[in-house]
Amino acid sequence: MLRYMKSRRQAIKSAPESLVYIGSRPNANDMVDVFSYSAKSFEEHEIKADRFPAGPLPEGQITWVNVDGVSDVNLIRRIGAQFGFDELVLEDIVHTGQRPKMEDHGAYIYCVLRMIYNKDHDDHIESEQVSLLLTRNAVFTFQESEGDVFDPVRKRLREKNSHLSGQGADYLAYSLIDMIIDNYYLILEDIGDRIEALEEEVAGHPDPETLRKIYAVRTDLIHIRKAVWPLRELTADLQRCDSPLIHKNTARFIGNLRDHMLQIMDTVETFRDTTGGLLDIYISRISFHMNEIMKTLTIVSTIFIPLTFIVGVYGMNFRHMPEIEWHWGYYAIWAVMIGVVLFMLYYFHRKKWIWS
Repeated sequence: MLRYMKSRRQAIKSAPESLVYIGSRPNANDMVDVFSYSAKSFEEHEIKADRFPAGPLPEGQITWVNVDGVSDVNLIRRIGAQFGFDELVLEDIVHTGQRPKMEDHGAYIYCVLRMIYNKDHDDHIESEQVSLLLTRNAVFTFQESEGDVFDPVRKRLREKNSHLSGQGADYLAYSLIDMIIDNYYLILEDIGDRIEALEEEVAGHPDPETLRKIYAVRTDLIHIRKAVWPLRELTADLQRCDSPLIHKNTARFIGNLRDHMLQIMDTVETFRDTTGGLLDIYISRISFHMNEIMKTLTIVSTIFIPLTFIVGVYGMNFRHMPEIEWHWGYYAIWAVMIGVVLFMLYYFHRKKWIWS
């Protein structure tokens, strides 16, 4: 979010109708993926960005136009001019810090979502904005960079006689949104595994690296919560939308998405509470360990206090000290000091301060 706010400075003095890319993933898009299909046909094309759009979309087919990278504002402007998208919608597409939302513009529906995925299969998740526009016979998706979670949808489109190929553009939009939401489950499953490992680590021998891992999990959960919370409103608005672009049968599936969002929110809140408990346990374990160290140091200091007193007394340089001339004085002092140490150890043991 801080990177987004800093990058927004460049657009402050720009005219309202001008398009300025605001984001942290500048990606020079060279190709645009175009999928056109019907119940009996399927075509897949990669078109150079400087040649798209070359003309109207094919009639009698459903078309999915996927743009990887929105830093090419000229391409976004050409697409908006060709298909009649509002300037404010185009501005939201290139301003990649938008809150998930749904807007009904009559001839098309505009949705903003956050796609969260684990690109490198490590403990770091990435989040990027996905803009989706639904028209009568086409779906446009705009992503910040290459790589997404839509491969299962592409695979289903390439299959012959698939259920998706016989549906309309609204069902394709639903399928894409469903893939983004389903991927939340995969991310939460990975986070759940990380939390289980942290529970064992905290119960064993936590170290500063454990604290870093706990905060990393909490940060990921915050990102997911920010992405998921507004999606409840988005899915509810889509379900209640009376636009002719969304058929009643598809609205029923969208209602199921809202149930998924509620489940995901419950899981996120549960994981947040769990990580909060892990943080409290970690602090308690560190405090307990520190208290054990302080107790050991206190016992050692307490034992040496009377010994230091005895040595200090007989270290004074007075001539008339009776014990100094005594033949067995040195050994007697050692016996007294050893006796004091043994008595104090016995006393501490009876109090269960040590060896309990």
